[in-house]
Amino acid sequence: MLIERRTFNKLAIAGAAATVAGPVAAQGKPLTIGFGMALTGGLAPNGKAALLAMQIWEQDVNARGGLLGRPVKLVYYDDQSNPSQVPGLYTKLLDVDKVDIVVSGYATNMVAPAMPVVMQHDRTFFSLLGLAVNTEFNYKRYFSVTPTGGPKPKESFSEGFFKVAMEQTPKPQTLALVGGDAEFPRNALDGARAQAKALGLKIVYDKTYPLTTSDYTPIVRAVQATNPDLFFAASYPPDSVGIIRASSEVGFKPKLFGGGMVGLQATAIKTQLGPLLNGIVVYDFWLPWAGFASEEGREFLKKYQAKSAEIGVDLLGYYLPPFGYALMQVVEQAVKATGGTNDEKLAEYARKNTFKTVVGDIRFNAEGEWTEAQVMAVQFQGVSGNGVEQFRDPKTEVILWPTKYKTGTVVYPYDPKK
Repeated sequence: MLIERRTFNKLAIAGAAATVAGPVAAQGKPLTIGFGMALTGGLAPNGKAALLAMQIWEQDVNARGGLLGRPVKLVYYDDQSNPSQVPGLYTKLLDVDKVDIVVSGYATNMVAPAMPVVMQHDRTFFSLLGLAVNTEFNYKRYFSVTPTGGPKPKESFSEGFFKVAMEQTPKPQTLALVGGDAEFPRNALDGARAQAKALGLKIVYDKTYPLTTSDYTPIVRAVQATNPDLFFAASYPPDSVGIIRASSEVGFKPKLFGGGMVGLQATAIKTQLGPLLNGIVVYDFWLPWAGFASEEGREFLKKYQAKSAEIGVDLLGYYLPPFGYALMQVVEQAVKATGGTNDEKLAEYARKNTFKTVVGDIRFNAEGEWTEAQVMAVQFQGVSGNGVEQFRDPKTEVILWPTKYKTGTVVYPYDPKK
């Protein structure tokens, strides 16, 4: 169902939908940008935060007079964190709403099922945090606002985890892999297997589980029985929480624990798990204390955080909001540069140019991925209790890799008490 802009709980930003703020008000027919977004279900904590960021951009651009002299209007639907909902939503956006620009909602599992619909309509598609989605489709009008990338986007997602692991003495020898039975975990596990092979690691456990799983204790016990040096999970937020709690209960302590666990970047899950996070090494995409974080990015974050508590979304907004805003900046710059919304011209421009965004300069390769990946490996350290303020402290989320952005030293082997 369509999420009405002025009635979706507290998510609608005053003035962003129906009115245009600022000294120069755009006139005429709105320029519409359509997408699905996870506003309910397991991905909603991140999806709602992304939507707020996109609404902030909408408000900002309309305050400047809109795009091409037209007010911008976001048209969005709740995909319920359910991939089966996505094709119908995008069919409606394109055939009924006839949106001028189409972008994705959050997460690989939601981007992939939108692709066939977008491709059938020959539309340019800007996606948000989709891992290596175009590997299967090879669509020339696809562009991913996701820090994975380079020639091997699947591997880039987990590269930091394995780099940190192989720097330890003695070097780890064995690896256990688990992941949900869905698009993102499959791509992430493909990348992990490729790296394991290149590094000479022996895979002692490699299985997926249904996304409907509620009890992760049997899975963790089965992995524990193989006594792996490294444990890499490719999991979505509910799974990540379940796996971590089950691991704590059974005392599972490999030498390195974590990998591709989505959700640990979200403030609500950080405060929920508290000290259970300690020692976990996981990916992250953006932090205000990362060496590549710009002043523009931190200023956006201030604007986001000024609204997040009142609206009831991720309080800190480190993970997804900067990329939601950057996605819209890419759209804005492409529309302005081409003077319209022609999909062929938008795609041609996106293939050849660099975009200036709050997450840094973005340039796309032939597959629509970033030309250079920018994924961090981080470790939670010294988390005490469940308060949110501690997660503003760089000491609780230490950057381990890339080396040039390193802010601390790994606790190894894994010890959840540190």
